[in-house]
Amino acid sequence: MRARIYQPAKTAMQSGTAKTKGWVLEFAPSSSREVDPLMGWTSSDDTQSQVRLRFDSKKAALDYAKDKGLDVTVQEPKARKHNVRAGGYGENFATHRRGAWTH
Repeated sequence: MRARIYQPAKTAMQSGTAKTKGWVLEFAPSSSREVDPLMGWTSSDDTQSQVRLRFDSKKAALDYAKDKGLDVTVQEPKARKHNVRAGGYGENFATHRRGAWTH
């Protein structure tokens, strides 16, 4: 059975980094989804696609996959570039500003 281990990125609704420190093991779908002809809903017989296991570390996730005999792919997280302005928030209220304040 195939699975992937990754560290989730923050959602668009988050400004912080909550729930992004842990690692997730997610199973790959074994069958494609089917469209119900009457309602148009998609369904699948694969119940493993609904399972998402969370771990505190990548090593714990890899150990679990090894114990269960899973074929895993590890996706390393991409580092975020820090967005820090030189003056910071206080620069919005600076009295030594040369131009007009345009907010």
